[in-house]
Amino acid sequence: MGAQLRVYRQKIRSAQTTKKITRAMELIAASRIQKARARVAASEPYTTAITRAVSAVAVHSNTDHPLLTEPERVERAAVVIFTSDRGLAGAFNSQVLREAEELSELLRAEGKDVKYYLVGRKAQGYFTFRARASERVWAGGTDSPAFETAQEISEALLEAFNTETAEGGVDEIHLVYNRFISMVSQTPEVHRLLPLEVVEGVAEASAGANPLYEFEPDADTVLDKLLPAYIESRLFNALLESAAAKHAATQKAMKSASDNADALIRDYTRLANNARQAEITQQISEIVGGADALSD
Repeated sequence: MGAQLRVYRQKIRSAQTTKKITRAMELIAASRIQKARARVAASEPYTTAITRAVSAVAVHSNTDHPLLTEPERVERAAVVIFTSDRGLAGAFNSQVLREAEELSELLRAEGKDVKYYLVGRKAQGYFTFRARASERVWAGGTDSPAFETAQEISEALLEAFNTETAEGGVDEIHLVYNRFISMVSQTPEVHRLLPLEVVEGVAEASAGANPLYEFEPDADTVLDKLLPAYIESRLFNALLESAAAKHAATQKAMKSASDNADALIRDYTRLANNARQAEITQQISEIVGGADALSD
């Protein structure tokens, strides 16, 4: 009985230690969420404005820019997967990887080859464990993304997009990342980055009386300047969204772990009390029995 009581007390101490760790991680994630959300909110107006600007140039000009033109036949597509460098975030990484797998199956069903570009150590570990190839990996700094990372990814994607398919280039680029919806909801999102899709509002406006646009020096030059900035802004926004969603997922997962630790402590305390009561009862019974034996 004493050994069983020691086991329960050891489990209680272990659960208390675990609760301290998960509670600390919950507080750290909560402190980082506000900053991450502020960065997302600060990036969205610029991202929306430049997307509409590029869409307007594409709609109101008669140019066949390579980044806007739909190829007659898509042979190869690139999929950029945004994950985190660390775990302990619930289903954050698994749901975006599952979404990427579903997208890959859909692309292959359409007869397209798929090349992968990975962001975060979790995606890298996922592909390494399954011995699957990837073109580039960007690991480190996913908790607080830097704009330089978006620029590096943009350069690699543009190089692949501007390369002929026969030489290993791609015809499409898709982004798969977690979008921050609320503190309790983070959903995976798929977005086609290139060729450019006209955003809502621009196409509808072009259906009526077309406004007069003048491009200096010409539409192709304007697009050459706007498109790299557009791609960088969309990639940076995806990095920020993924970071904010990761912190929210970590806070939710750590809160659930802390609640589970409280439940374990409560259950093991009750079992320890029962074991201690049984031990006391047994000792009293032995004392009474010994006393009776001496009196006889």
